[in-house]
Amino acid sequence: MATNPATSTTPTTTVTKDTAKQIEYLSRALKAPRIREAAARLGDQARDASWTHEEYLAAVLSREVSAREGSGAELRIRAAGFPGRKSLEDFNLDHQPALKRDTIAHLGTATFIDAAQNLVLLGPPGTGKTHLAIGLGIKAAHAGHRVLFATATEWVTRLQHAHATGRLSHELARLRRYGLIVVDEVGYIPFEQDAANLFFQLVSSRYEHASLILTSNLPFARWGDVFGDQVVAAAMIDRIVHHADVLTLKGSSYRLKDSGIDTLPSARAENTAQ
Repeated sequence: MATNPATSTTPTTTVTKDTAKQIEYLSRALKAPRIREAAARLGDQARDASWTHEEYLAAVLSREVSAREGSGAELRIRAAGFPGRKSLEDFNLDHQPALKRDTIAHLGTATFIDAAQNLVLLGPPGTGKTHLAIGLGIKAAHAGHRVLFATATEWVTRLQHAHATGRLSHELARLRRYGLIVVDEVGYIPFEQDAANLFFQLVSSRYEHASLILTSNLPFARWGDVFGDQVVAAAMIDRIVHHADVLTLKGSSYRLKDSGIDTLPSARAENTAQ
């Protein structure tokens, strides 16, 4: 008996619709809407290329994982408090020929954070310290690390508030859950003794537990002036550099390259001090 072509396709069409509905339901239940989109988009490709079931499943799940990682990284970047978006790729290494490209590329892998190591960026204003710190912070967020960014004075203000409300220990413990903290502009404004002690506690609490990136316009020899106590400064530096890379950026301000001004007054003093 001959099969009616019009009726032979009906079961296939019905199964396809039923399967699509089931995939849609399951993706909602898993809170993974991209699985539904990827399943439909990759279905024809899988059939045409004769993928195995396992290859098709891996491709669909890969799309979901990639999308989640991208969304998670974006959320971590927004929560970090960066003052702007600066990518590592946009950093002008030609302006800092002393920096090795391999070193910057390795830091961009964020493996130093896995080892709870630190990074210190020293140099005059305008040489790219903050750009590098932000770029590395964004790379860390993409690598899955939680990041927080603030200037040194902002960190001290946060710690002073925690101390005043009796929550300093809790705040320091909470901050240790962040894989990377960026402390920008150490040395621009001197600290009072109490503020210096709070900053020391921040550094001490993260020692061999979590990473710091610090930027400063001053060499270590002048940090005692910033913190008002040579002993505190020495103890702080000791903990920071024990497991750290220290990079020194040199030269004139990149921001002033077209202004006709060769060197800032503070940069002259810093270069002399170094």
